[in-house]
Amino acid sequence: MSVLATAPDPGYAVVIPTLGRPSLDVCLRALADCHGPRPRRIVLVDDRRLDDCAPLPARIPEVLRGLVEVVPGCARGPAAARNAGWRACPEPWIAFLDDDVVPGPSWAADLAADVAAAGPGTAGVQACITVPLPQGRRPTDWERATAGLARARWITADMAYRRAALEQVGGFDERFPRAFREDADLALRVLDAGWELTRGTRRTTHPVRPADRWVSVRVQAGNADDVLMNRVHGRSWWGRAGAPRGRLPCHLAVTAAAAAALGCAAALRPRTAAACAGLWLAGTAEFAYARVAPGPRTAPEITAMAMTSVLIPPAAAYHWLRGVVRHRAVAPRGAPTGKKV
Repeated sequence: MSVLATAPDPGYAVVIPTLGRPSLDVCLRALADCHGPRPRRIVLVDDRRLDDCAPLPARIPEVLRGLVEVVPGCARGPAAARNAGWRACPEPWIAFLDDDVVPGPSWAADLAADVAAAGPGTAGVQACITVPLPQGRRPTDWERATAGLARARWITADMAYRRAALEQVGGFDERFPRAFREDADLALRVLDAGWELTRGTRRTTHPVRPADRWVSVRVQAGNADDVLMNRVHGRSWWGRAGAPRGRLPCHLAVTAAAAAALGCAAALRPRTAAACAGLWLAGTAEFAYARVAPGPRTAPEITAMAMTSVLIPPAAAYHWLRGVVRHRAVAPRGAPTGKKV
């Protein structure tokens, strides 16, 4: 018998925020099939609107039915849903999973080994995330973006936290309304509280979920969350979290050029308007090429990249400005609450 298989029961619960997507059935099936100590409970946080009275559409495997509990998440986002989940669990360790991941066949045994190896100062243990990409062609822009999850730190797609650490820092910050940055924020607060975070041995697959051509425009809403991170943790958080800085400065410049071109045209300054329009066109073309070049270069992909490359810069600028306004009174960590800085 392997060392992993003989790891002691870590006394853990699994918390999965969900909207009832079909991928939840796959995740639960994988949990049922993996070998190792079973969780003491599995909490499914139903994050649909409260006026949706239909039962959560989940096919729970027979071996897990006595372990599964469903709690309401009230459609307040994944941070609030995870808080509702872990606070419903008395277990000393909470394993957070997304509802679109597939734990590996030895996931439970590996989790037990990860927890057994954690010292008393270890607050959390991250899984190894794998994002399968298509064979025989280059990945699309969306596939490449999803593949970045395999390199991300502390993502709650599969992250086990010690309950005592969650209690000490107050859990997830519910001001983060999307599945974006709420995991990094929690990890940084846990580290600041004197704990350590490690990477474990368990493996989980994160498939690329289907998405339409406009998904890259919608995800620009995360720029508002980056403003909140800057306010709370200071600009050094990017390096501490190993987060890529992205192209926001370029997006702001391209958007400013477009706005200037329109303004100069309205002011009957055609030469200046043409110059600004040229800057906008050059910036947009460079952005589109940077996204098309590493991809499959099919007609649908090129079309999608061309259209969204026009829309992404103003969308990013809008959400960044929205975040600046919304979070203008947020105090940095350690500053007196309510104080504007």
